[in-house]
Amino acid sequence: MSATETLIAAAEAHSAHNYHPLPVVVATAEGAWMTDVEGRRYLDLLAGYSALNFGHGNRRLVEAARAQLERVTLTSRAFYHDRFAAFCQELAELCGMEMVLPMNTGAEAVETAVKTARKWGYRVKGVPWEMAKIVVAADNFHGRTTTVISFSTDREARADFGPYTPGFEIVPYGDVAAMRSAVTENTVAVLLEPIQGEAGVVVPPQGYLPAVRELTREREVLFVADEIQSGLGRTGRTFACEHEGVVPDMYVLGKALGGGIVPVSAVVADAEVLGVFRPGEHGSTFGGNPLACAVALEVLAMLRTGEFQERSAELGAFLHGELAGLKESGQVTQVRGRGLWAGLDIAPALGTGREVAERLLERGVLVKDTHGSTIRVAPPLMISREDLEWGLEQLRTVLGA
Repeated sequence: MSATETLIAAAEAHSAHNYHPLPVVVATAEGAWMTDVEGRRYLDLLAGYSALNFGHGNRRLVEAARAQLERVTLTSRAFYHDRFAAFCQELAELCGMEMVLPMNTGAEAVETAVKTARKWGYRVKGVPWEMAKIVVAADNFHGRTTTVISFSTDREARADFGPYTPGFEIVPYGDVAAMRSAVTENTVAVLLEPIQGEAGVVVPPQGYLPAVRELTREREVLFVADEIQSGLGRTGRTFACEHEGVVPDMYVLGKALGGGIVPVSAVVADAEVLGVFRPGEHGSTFGGNPLACAVALEVLAMLRTGEFQERSAELGAFLHGELAGLKESGQVTQVRGRGLWAGLDIAPALGTGREVAERLLERGVLVKDTHGSTIRVAPPLMISREDLEWGLEQLRTVLGA
């Protein structure tokens, strides 16, 4: 067997089968390119679901991590460390808010947001004990913890994991009337992705997010924006909410915040919201650790320049212009997205999303399918136009355009 076949067989023999990866074994990566154990190179048009917005092995981020590795990596939150205050202050400033609660993974941050909203509801809004409700959207993806899958509509994510956590109401995404009907006096929060990533990069109708923002203010409900995938430059703005001039009560952040080096996530809100916590009520051993803060501080410095947001907007306009041609010629039935982020529904006659992803793999391009017929395109924001053009040419070839 080849090295690839040997390593895949070993992985399949000794790891749980909770993923169905494409048959490639990556050994090294740099910028927008990955190299497998056979020495073949691939253009990465997935970017770790936006965790690699700044590319693989970004020297600035690697140097920040290396320098911190020589100093201190973990203190736990039993002690302060010298990178923590700057991280919290600078992230709060980027979001235009006052306080930060750092965690590690996106799912942890969503769980934190749920706990925060409930506690705020009881302590500040005055919702009766055990009566707090959170309204969410159908086809959401906020993680895979037991609580999060309790308000998922994805059958694969939910099956055989009950009993489920109560306290959530699901309404159609983009439906303001349904949202208005669902919000009651016991509603403490509306939790939404400004763009639904796992659902296929679904952009809500124009005016939806401002309408939700107005509704939540009117009803004294927190608007929680899950920008784990959509935030930090992916859509051409720092946050996807900015495209419609919306500022939520709480941002849920992750993925790109760790620069593709360490898992870093956070909930960011004003003191009225995050100030409800007291010592011992919530935490994480690794949340806000020195290594994570050092890398995240460099990420924040890079975002403050606006370079990556501008690049995403400019290359995103090119990307969507090219993909529109595929729709016009019938290779794809729909194209959605914003900035350097797109979801393409493949015409059924051309195969499934998985089959298209496998054919692209053969031509040196990495993407990932979702929900049967859809593939997602989300390259690192530092990708060159030439590499993006080459990747799109491979896509056109695979689709027979």
